[in-house]
Amino acid sequence: MKTDSSPALTLGTRDRNETPAREIALWRIYLLRAGYLLIAVGMGMQKVPAFLHHRPWELMHGVVNSMLLALVLLAVLGLRYPLKMLPLLFWEIAWKATWLLAVALPAWQNHTMDADTWDTTFACLMSVIFLFVVPWDYVWRNFVAARGDRWS
Repeated sequence: MKTDSSPALTLGTRDRNETPAREIALWRIYLLRAGYLLIAVGMGMQKVPAFLHHRPWELMHGVVNSMLLALVLLAVLGLRYPLKMLPLLFWEIAWKATWLLAVALPAWQNHTMDADTWDTTFACLMSVIFLFVVPWDYVWRNFVAARGDRWS
């Protein structure tokens, strides 16, 4: 007989800090879905045709297009599971904030912004809407304050 003092993790067990999805206001769920839809349609209108009708790409161009198409496909999944797919929005916010701080801000400070950099800056600044879409109280309870998964 095993006498392990650690509690067993069972399916359906919820940490006391976690918020069940049903406690999130329905309008917030629909706001999240609108954010995923914006990514899926907005980016999808560019990336799906690019994949269907492209010449051979340079290495980094292919990497970027592949990652952005994956973002589109996962955003479609976010329409069905808006709370479970929140890390996708975290990634979207994080990479754009990183690009703005590491590329756009120095170029702006050095007065070296060209048309392409301005276009990308504008596109990245559009992600500010996700700061209002994400239910940050839910994120705090379920991603920051909740106990993490066990390691062993």
